[in-house]
Amino acid sequence: MKTALLFAGQATQYVGMGRLLHDRFPEARAVFEAADDALGEALSALIFDGPEDALTRTENTQPAVLTVACAAWAVLEKRGLAPAVLAGHSLGEYGALVAAGALRFTDAVRLVRRRGAFMQAAVPEGVGAMASVKRADEAAIAEACAAAPGVVTPAVYNGPDLVVLSGEKAAVEAACEALKAQRAMVIPLAVSAPFHCPMLAPAAEALAAALADTAVGPLEWPYVSNVDAAWIAPGDPGDDPAAIRDALVRQVVGAVRWRQTIALMLERGVERFWHLGPGRSNLSFVKLQARRAPMASMDREADLEAILAELEGP
Repeated sequence: MKTALLFAGQATQYVGMGRLLHDRFPEARAVFEAADDALGEALSALIFDGPEDALTRTENTQPAVLTVACAAWAVLEKRGLAPAVLAGHSLGEYGALVAAGALRFTDAVRLVRRRGAFMQAAVPEGVGAMASVKRADEAAIAEACAAAPGVVTPAVYNGPDLVVLSGEKAAVEAACEALKAQRAMVIPLAVSAPFHCPMLAPAAEALAAALADTAVGPLEWPYVSNVDAAWIAPGDPGDDPAAIRDALVRQVVGAVRWRQTIALMLERGVERFWHLGPGRSNLSFVKLQARRAPMASMDREADLEAILAELEGP
């Protein structure tokens, strides 16, 4: 069965995530230890014990979620899983690239720590905003963003009629009011910065410099990039260090094309989806396009047991 692995992004974190993997699997424990060593601090203690307000700071959340997702991958890799394709939601793209062989985990965890700090520093807190919009088509959303005074743009395409807007606070509010007048459902998001919009250009520039000093190797498995929703297999033109670095830089200011990513996977014959990392949000988005597809989250003990039973056999 063709299996896609989906790596968790930010806002999935919670205190205690990944403890089951850490305590049960030596290969997962080694990932937590590698993160602590790479950062020179006890990230694993923050993951398991909090405090929550420290874990939710962007510069901590990003390496923490990446570590839990990569610990899950270590369990699957140890058991010989051959994924059909890998992808990750925003931050999760780094986990996908670790599993695909393009990034070393220790490099990735240091990189996303810096990425989180760059993103937080790019826009003073309270200046930007994000909002989830349901029941509005993409043409109406584009029109509302274009008419709003200031910077506001689609930042995440999570599913059909489910888009996240990002930009200047007043502009986001104006676009949302216009969409509510058309009977859209709008939910303001509690975020510390307006992610995936042009306001984060300084963060993109800083990340480009950091990536220039980060080794990027050839892919071992196909992956789908966020910003282009492009399927890149080993040996494809996109399987190139410069192209991968460029996609990660553009992702900071560009939209996460998750709806398009899932649609592409379905077109390419993917039959089931496994979520790696805390929660299972990626699977809720899959259900919007493939309600009957088999899916499981390695953050759920029952799902984990089912996955292990299949991979380890009788």
